[in-house]
Order: sequence, then structure tokens, then C-alpha cells
Amino acid sequence: MKTKILVVGCGNMGTSHARAYHQLEGFEIVGLVSRKAEGRERLSQELGGYPTFGNYETALTETKPDTVSINTYPDTHADYIRKALNANAHVFVEKPLALTVEDAQSLVDLAKAKNKKMVVGYILRVHPAWAKFVEVARTLGKPLVMRMNLNQQSSGDNWYTHKQLMNSMSPIVDCGVHYVDVMCLMTQSMPVSVSAIGARLSDEIDSKMYNYGQLQVRFKDGSVGWYEAGWGPMMSETAFFVKDVIGPKGCVSIVDEAKGDSDSVDDHSKTGALKLHHSATDENGNFMKSDEIIDTSDEPDHDGLCLLEQEYFLKAILEDLDLSDHLRDAVNSLRIVLAADESFRTGKTVEL
Repeated sequence: MKTKILVVGCGNMGTSHARAYHQLEGFEIVGLVSRKAEGRERLSQELGGYPTFGNYETALTETKPDTVSINTYPDTHADYIRKALNANAHVFVEKPLALTVEDAQSLVDLAKAKNKKMVVGYILRVHPAWAKFVEVARTLGKPLVMRMNLNQQSSGDNWYTHKQLMNSMSPIVDCGVHYVDVMCLMTQSMPVSVSAIGARLSDEIDSKMYNYGQLQVRFKDGSVGWYEAGWGPMMSETAFFVKDVIGPKGCVSIVDEAKGDSDSVDDHSKTGALKLHHSATDENGNFMKSDEIIDTSDEPDHDGLCLLEQEYFLKAILEDLDLSDHLRDAVNSLRIVLAADESFRTGKTVEL
């Protein structure tokens, strides 16, 4: 028996997830929802003619889905999730879960009370190369030093999307939840404090918002990490993609000589290869091992990663998987990036 799914949001992520539901035998798309008629009609036509709706509440009432997939702007997530859960539907939602830790935790509690599955779209968790990256990082000893960024030189439609996102959150909050989540997986330790800096580099965004930011996080085990994100036509493409982890025993980095356009969604999760360096030296102080290149070029594209996410979501529903750890991590990563936002606005380190 198929699970009836309502897809809300027909932008980049909504389109990729809808393609996954269309392919997977366990799902039956009962509607595509988007405020923009052009987007929902284009996607419906691509997938063979699914019903379309301009209003979420109407679609929820008329289609009575078993499952709702929420891929809209972050400021709608909490409201849409709550309505889906109260309609007795399972939920897949793109990150972040909500705009506040309190809202996020209340949604987790509601999902448990309703006995419904809720999966948050941390796409790097299903990425085989990123899973290898985390695995290798855990072999480097403690403490870890984690350096990560994703700056996007966006223009045209992508800059428009970024400006819309910044109506509710900064780049280090919106993107940072992914990479802070990875840091938590690597250290398997609790974060203890967060600080951040940032700058507003465009008159096209709200005077209280910033389109460049960097956060620094300290963990209980002594590990430290930084994450940097900037959006806009002014951003530099020099070293826009850094994914680097250092420990007492060496370091591992994502390397990809063919890394292309900082504004390409497909390039954001690509790895190409991992470079592993061993720090051990002999009696003369020379390295005992050569650097290793771990090939990760045979990896899914963006649509392929979304397919893996939705296979996991379907498995969670059909096999009644315990998602407690998944949801705890979703709330904790949100807690860290929101603390970074508070640090930027107050100029003070935030203790967690």
C-alpha cells in the first residue's frame, strides 16, 4: 500500500524531492503546492500531471495525505509542520525545523504525541562521501579542529532566493545547521559555547540582517570549529568551499580540483576525493606515511541524494524507525546556529 504524499514548495529542493517521490514505489503524490503557479504547473507537467494547489490549507483538506513534504521558506516551516501533524500526517521538512529552539522542540514533542514520523532534511547525513569524511575524521584523535565554509556568489534568481531567505534568517543560520550537525557527528561531544561575527554587504537586504557571517564553536572535549557563509553578487569565489578537519594524528580534507560554480546547488555537496594526511614522523622527523587520496567521485548528484533521503523517510514510516536521536540532533544544531546569531547581534560569546 502506497503512502499518499502532498509536496509543498516547488523550488529547487521541492522539485528534487518530488522527483524522488515520483520514482519510489512506496509513495503516491496527491498534490503539488506552490504560491507561484508557474513553478507548480511546470513540475506537474514534468512528472505527468499531478493535481496542483496555490493554498496549503486547501490542499491539506482536499487531498487528506498520509504524509506531507515541506520545502518552503523557513519562516513557514513551524506552522506548516503543526498543521500537517494535526492532520495526522507524517512529515518530511527541509532544514531548519523552525526559527526558534522552543518551536522546534514543541514540534518534536507534537510528533511524538501524535506517533508520527518527522524527518529533517540534513542531506549530508545520507551522502556516502560525507559519511566517509565523518568516519575518517573520528580516527584523527582529540581534540579536532574543524574548518568549513560555503560562500555563494549568487546573482539573478539565486540572489532573489537568498534575499527571500534573509527575510527570516542569515546564511550562517540557514546553511550552518548542516555543517554544525556534521561537526557534532565528528566530535560526538556537546557544544559548550558559540561566538560569531558578520557584516551586511548589500543595501538590498533589511538593515538588521547580514549576508556574511562566521561562527566559532567550542566543544566539551576541547574540539573547536568554525563555519563561514556569505551570499550575494559581491562574494569571492576564492576558497569558497573549504571542508577540512585536523586532529593530533593528521588531517582529512575534501578536495576537488574541478570544483566549479559557488552558486551551483549540485556543487554544494560534491566531494571528488578525500585527502588524508598522517602526522606520524620517524626519528629524523620525516613523515612515515604518504598522503592518501580516497576516491569519492562515484557519488550521487543532487537528485540522487534527495532520492536517498526519501528512501530513508519511507523506511522510517514503514519500519517504524526510532527517530529520537535524529530529532534531538536537529534541535541541537539549530540551538548552536541561533546562538551564533545572538552572538553576532550582542557582540558576546554565548554559553550553551
